[in-house]
Amino acid sequence: MRRALATSRSVLLHTSVTCMSQVEPNHGSLTLSSIGFQTETKAENRSKSNKVKPFGSPSENLKSKGKPFDINEKKKKAIRVVEKQQIEFAPFAAKSFSELGLPHVLIERLEKEGFTVPTEVQSAAVPTILNNHDVIIQSYTGSGKTLAYLLPLLSVVGPLRGKGDDGGDENGKKLGIEAVIVAPSRELGMQIVREFEKVLGMDNKRVVQQLVGGANRTRQEDALKKNKPAIVVGTPGRIAELSASGKLRTHGCRYLVLDEVDELLSFNFREDMHRILEHVGRRSSADPSSNSAKNERQLIMVSATVPFSVVRAARSWGCDPLLVQAKKIVPLETFSPSEPVSLSRSSLPSSAMPSQAAVESLPPALKHYYCVTRLQHKVDVLRRCIHALDAKFVIAFMNHTKQLKDVVFKLEARGMTAVELHGDLGKLARSTTLKKFKNGEVRVLVTNELSARGLDVAECDLVVNLDLPTDSIHYAHRAGRTGRLGRNGTVLTICEEPEVFVVRKLQKQLGIPIASCDFSEGKLLVTEEEKTVSTSTS
Repeated sequence: MRRALATSRSVLLHTSVTCMSQVEPNHGSLTLSSIGFQTETKAENRSKSNKVKPFGSPSENLKSKGKPFDINEKKKKAIRVVEKQQIEFAPFAAKSFSELGLPHVLIERLEKEGFTVPTEVQSAAVPTILNNHDVIIQSYTGSGKTLAYLLPLLSVVGPLRGKGDDGGDENGKKLGIEAVIVAPSRELGMQIVREFEKVLGMDNKRVVQQLVGGANRTRQEDALKKNKPAIVVGTPGRIAELSASGKLRTHGCRYLVLDEVDELLSFNFREDMHRILEHVGRRSSADPSSNSAKNERQLIMVSATVPFSVVRAARSWGCDPLLVQAKKIVPLETFSPSEPVSLSRSSLPSSAMPSQAAVESLPPALKHYYCVTRLQHKVDVLRRCIHALDAKFVIAFMNHTKQLKDVVFKLEARGMTAVELHGDLGKLARSTTLKKFKNGEVRVLVTNELSARGLDVAECDLVVNLDLPTDSIHYAHRAGRTGRLGRNGTVLTICEEPEVFVVRKLQKQLGIPIASCDFSEGKLLVTEEEKTVSTSTS
């Protein structure tokens, strides 16, 4: 009897093995060729067994997992790839999208929309995702992270997919929902849908369905039934709600994308995210903790910052996830995450050290200033700054929703068009507000933390903090609304005299120069040049 119990325990131990990394800890950065991006087209399949394979060469150890639904042995998907020698010469600096292994029809659509050269993070992420790796995509705000996962999805899902992906099961039937993209806010969700529609074209817009909170749920359910979309984009609450009601079936889903994943890990989304992770791409018979359950879907996580919470989530939810950054791909276990440094922890010696997560999320082509004034003069300083810099698209951030209307009133009283944007507005009002701002009908958008993530207005040339951000991460996300895709941008923080120490602390944490300035005779005058704090730790 004892021998039988020991045998059963041994079996349980071996069958409970989940995804173990096959990457040597000291292997360092990876090239695209080392993660299995080969010259020849290979038919690959995710293994259903939980056996741990022995270690081999790096390229063998990092062979990609097959498509999540490739359980049937008779049908194995082929992956489009580029030539190996091209990758060796320019691993993360592709000169055109054709080098990334995308279908020709998709490349034509990109060129029609004016996309000709991929960004660095797109050059690294697209082939890695096409090679079926679970990934965390990290790059500074405005670097093109949305297209970095959108393009590989459209390469295998929808009407622009490659010839090797027929988009159906073995009987030729449509598979239903194949990709679920989760965003923390309605604005970001709608922005992602617009990016999909831009690439797909108006004729194929039904491929993508928007499922955000605040919209009519019945209409969304009818649209799901009528359009039968292949991709859904939505907020955690609405996706979980429709899933629980049985209106949204995602068990056969191939891809799960978590955009702004650090925000999705907040306590507010805890229950909804738990349901999404349990149901999206999970067969009902699969044990959620098993290796085969993780292999049924490909997980893509996206964020400008990668704190420890994101690393922990990736290890728990994904299988051998890779961290994809501009010019670098590393196994997750070799990455040392850093937590955002709160401005309130002034007693801690480490609070003065640069926050690496926030530094990496800042666009590179930004100029940072601060201006000291009294509370009642902040709006006037904002107006003078806009005139001095001749800024055309301005986003002004405040911490409290109730104060937004007052700022808008004061700006309009001085002859400057302005509008407020916050969570209390209805969906239609928010959409109309954003449309007016993007079209140039309104010069200043006054908003709260709602717009610090996901709001993509490429022409935005000035961000103003009328209220100080709570920490360096929030400063970085606000600043990231300008200077997008390599453009120049300016960030101005307007503060009172007692708040200057917070600005200096931000400067130390972010390792950037924030110069003191003033405005006189329609010009910006630098009154004190701050020295850059080195971002290297001693």
